[in-house]
Amino acid sequence: MSRHRESRAESTLDRQLIALNQARELGEGRLDDATLDAVYGVLERASSRRSLSADHTVVGFFGATGSGKSSLFNAVSGADAARVAVRRPTTSEPLAMVWGLDGSAPLLDWLEVTDRREGTPVPDLVDNSGGLVLLDLPDFDSVQLGNRAIVERLAGQVDVLVWVLDPQKYADAAIHNDFIRAFSTHADVTLVVLNQVDKLGSTEVKPVLESLAAILDRDGLPNVKISGVSATTGLGVPQLRGRIASVVKAKAAKSARLAADVAVAAQHLADAGGVGDAAGVHQQDRKMLAAGLAGAVHVETVVDAVKTSYRLEATKRTGWPVTRWVARFRKDPLRRLSLRREGSSEVNRTSLPPAGAAEQARLDTSVRDFSDAVSAGASGPWRASIRAAARSNRKQLPDALDQAVAGTDLKANTRAWWWPVFSLIQWLALLVAVGGLGWLGSLAVLGYLQLPVPETPQVQGWPLPTLMLLGGAVLGIFLAVSSKFIALAGANARANQARRRLRESVAATGELLVVAPAEAEIAFSRQFQEALAEAR
Repeated sequence: MSRHRESRAESTLDRQLIALNQARELGEGRLDDATLDAVYGVLERASSRRSLSADHTVVGFFGATGSGKSSLFNAVSGADAARVAVRRPTTSEPLAMVWGLDGSAPLLDWLEVTDRREGTPVPDLVDNSGGLVLLDLPDFDSVQLGNRAIVERLAGQVDVLVWVLDPQKYADAAIHNDFIRAFSTHADVTLVVLNQVDKLGSTEVKPVLESLAAILDRDGLPNVKISGVSATTGLGVPQLRGRIASVVKAKAAKSARLAADVAVAAQHLADAGGVGDAAGVHQQDRKMLAAGLAGAVHVETVVDAVKTSYRLEATKRTGWPVTRWVARFRKDPLRRLSLRREGSSEVNRTSLPPAGAAEQARLDTSVRDFSDAVSAGASGPWRASIRAAARSNRKQLPDALDQAVAGTDLKANTRAWWWPVFSLIQWLALLVAVGGLGWLGSLAVLGYLQLPVPETPQVQGWPLPTLMLLGGAVLGIFLAVSSKFIALAGANARANQARRRLRESVAATGELLVVAPAEAEIAFSRQFQEALAEAR
């Protein structure tokens, strides 16, 4: 059962470490380097500890000057250990008492503990077949900065933290603020010991323990059990050994310690990255962006050019032949904008005015409004990164939009079906009018020369050549006027079609250069939140 729990804890820890590393990678370039470096340090320590002996549980004794920490260490580790300990060359070095030396050397090398002693069997603690490393550490309130550095380093490495306090300084703010509170998330691998209870009166022990429990509650350790012991008299020492032995036997301290470290690192990432889900990209955001971009690249100018070009072309092809030639002197606005394809040639650039300060400002405003809308709800760093992603192609955007307009098929070379019909009728009407005029001219010449004038056919009392002249002219003018109204309707339809196509092209460019980067960053932010949730 113990092995099964250990395996399950390791599997859970695997997932937590993978998730934390994923969150760290997603935070690169978005969160502050100090936080990311700290998380990387946790991952490195976890990787190192997991690669070392899994059979040894490292228990560190931490305490302030005068707490009796070393005496308690000797009492827990046994009388033989006490005799060895007194020959230590300096109290600034951590001492390791090891049960089960096989496989412990690489672990102790990683802990940078050189003073190593082999423990002997101790009742209620562990026998030679066990895997336990007890560490006696320098006082964490030592005036020597080197000692404090050692304590801080090993506090981040040991599997189990044993805080040794004494009745005189158990409430010292420095101890709680600098150490105990900093590891409040490690309750599963924390033991709190009140040493020297023999110095208290029988009626004082309970109030002191209750006072310490209240302080630990404020530190974030509301349920941690406090062991009242006396290293001098041996009171409570067997029970403390039993608690340590149960931790060693469970083989879960290493995983629990690393899991707590991962949770803390994940919380630091969460604090740095903030909590909040971005609103995301909705259809109205896309429409708002497309409308703003279309306005900035003069889409309506092109639409007006399409309308004018259609009417001009219609006049050239359906106007009264006598006057339609005048239209050929008018410049086609689509050609002026380099938007009329000649044959199968492709247009790569327009002749629209280049993006000046006003146009660039409108583009920037459109992108900014879009990024503000889609990043709403995200935390500060991620909102900034989403905005930056939306603006990442700012320099390429004007040119890309111009190419999108140039590449849009405006159907400028597409002829309306009614143009050839009207043109044919116009030429027939002109031919009839010219025929009638010629006929009348011939009759006039014959009359002028006093030659016999043949009788002219009549239609309802009207001479046929006169009807031909008037009818052809009237029909031609009527068709010319009618074609203008029909051309106006056709121009409006063609313009609406061009507007739709242009907006689709502009929207596609905005999708590629603005929406897609923003959506990718939003996806990263959500993956970051999911990874943090998994890590925690």
